[in-house]
Amino acid sequence: MKLVTDFTEYQILDMSNGMKLEDWHGYKLLRPDPQIIWSSDEKDWTKADAIYYRSNKGGGSWDIKNHKLPSSWQVHYQDLTFNIKLMGFKHTGLFPEQAYNWNLIREKIKNAHRPVKVLNLFAYTGAASVAALSAGAEVVHVDSSRGMVDWAKENVNASGLADKPIRFLVDDVVKFVKREIRRGNKYDIILMDPPSFGRGSNGEVWDIEKDLYPLVELCSELLSDNPILFLINSYTTGLSMTVLENILSLTVNQKCQGHISSDELGIPMKNSNLILPCGIYARWEKDQM
Repeated sequence: MKLVTDFTEYQILDMSNGMKLEDWHGYKLLRPDPQIIWSSDEKDWTKADAIYYRSNKGGGSWDIKNHKLPSSWQVHYQDLTFNIKLMGFKHTGLFPEQAYNWNLIREKIKNAHRPVKVLNLFAYTGAASVAALSAGAEVVHVDSSRGMVDWAKENVNASGLADKPIRFLVDDVVKFVKREIRRGNKYDIILMDPPSFGRGSNGEVWDIEKDLYPLVELCSELLSDNPILFLINSYTTGLSMTVLENILSLTVNQKCQGHISSDELGIPMKNSNLILPCGIYARWEKDQM
């Protein structure tokens, strides 16, 4: 498991009975997490500034305990800045465990010693796009939600990267990739964080079990003649890392021989030996010469 231990402005303070108490740069949030199936002596959870409660009818809502809690605030990771907001379905707009991948992306871009084009699909609020931009890449950021794309623009601006080369597109990912193939556009790095289920900008239905392999197959046609990295993140319960490796082996690795690997991501709890699993990844990397 790859652990993120240097995100100083985000910490897990406690975990028990399906809930986690987190510190987001001074603000404490209590949120559910399906991985936390154990019980322990809980710390003082009454200090939470906001608590997310699930509804028996699906979804849920935030209960704001601290009325001075701002509608938006910032957290910093190294030289990157992200805007945090309380969203529906318990989200905050950032997945801190992805810092491991942000570091990898930046390292790959800097070590290329050449111009690098990055395609970020299902790009959400753009943390990976910000990371790639900060390392000097040209980025194309695609998500079907206009709200998420606007939020990504806020993150790019907050990180002082507004003058860097990035295109934001509100589009269905599959339709966009097919158009890019027809246009003959190519990318050195392709990133994707596909949901289990979703809808495109015009109501197109996405089902990861049916649609992931065809999409990766299409994306392999967008890789440049000298690609660097193809990264798939997943939070889909029951989807194995081996499945993601197999998909990359049958698609990307057929175009360019490289190394395929996968692992879990995790965040340790403060002052504890407990670790919270936070999804999986699989990646293809070009073999070192």
